[in-house]
Amino acid sequence: MFPPPAEVAAPARRVISIERAGAIFEIILCSGFPTQLLLIAGLRACGMDLEGTEGGLNPRFVFTVSLLDAVLVVGLVVMFLHARGESARDVLLGRVRLLKEAFVGIALIPVVFMVVIAILAIVLTYAPQLHNVTRNPLEDMMRNRTDAAIFAVVVLIAGGVREEVQRGFIVHRFGQYLGGGIVGVLFYSVLFGLGHYEQGYDAALSTAALGALWGLVYLRRGSIVAPMVSHAGFNLAQILKYVALR
Repeated sequence: MFPPPAEVAAPARRVISIERAGAIFEIILCSGFPTQLLLIAGLRACGMDLEGTEGGLNPRFVFTVSLLDAVLVVGLVVMFLHARGESARDVLLGRVRLLKEAFVGIALIPVVFMVVIAILAIVLTYAPQLHNVTRNPLEDMMRNRTDAAIFAVVVLIAGGVREEVQRGFIVHRFGQYLGGGIVGVLFYSVLFGLGHYEQGYDAALSTAALGALWGLVYLRRGSIVAPMVSHAGFNLAQILKYVALR
């Protein structure tokens, strides 16, 4: 006697549930929060001070955590993709012409600035209370040109590379198991904005909008290259502006 169809279908539903739980677990680990907490605890245990001698965060501590976290997160993403039999190149870089995608990313940089300017203008006009931080605290860590140069490397790697690898991976996992790529873009955009709240509510809002923009570009083009170049270029332009105006 063969079992009824309902009994045959039950194991497949269990597999899907397990895969969804696994995807959520992978997203949490690759979100950056667990790895950063681990690194902060480890570096402090090794004697590195979280705060600088002049007060505030120690730039060397922040730089070290950011770079090591980039290595950990990218490594986890590649490991999780390979564990499911997926190609990291196909998922993240896509089957595209990389040089063309890089040019698309460069072309997006002015768009990114326009988005930020538009959001900040709207906030200052209609909700000025959201501009609750007058000076970006990250600027206080760039006390000289050496710090600025180190920070430029950090924003290129930890910002442009790590965050876009995270975004591409999370959007990809949402597209497979958790409601679709658009849901993933919205989820990570909120997370991305919250990760910048110390720079002000308006900065968090504009950052979330940029995250949505870069996420949609990844969905449209199937590659993180254009968002990565755009993100890194935007971050680097911010550093150059700080150095020029200092």
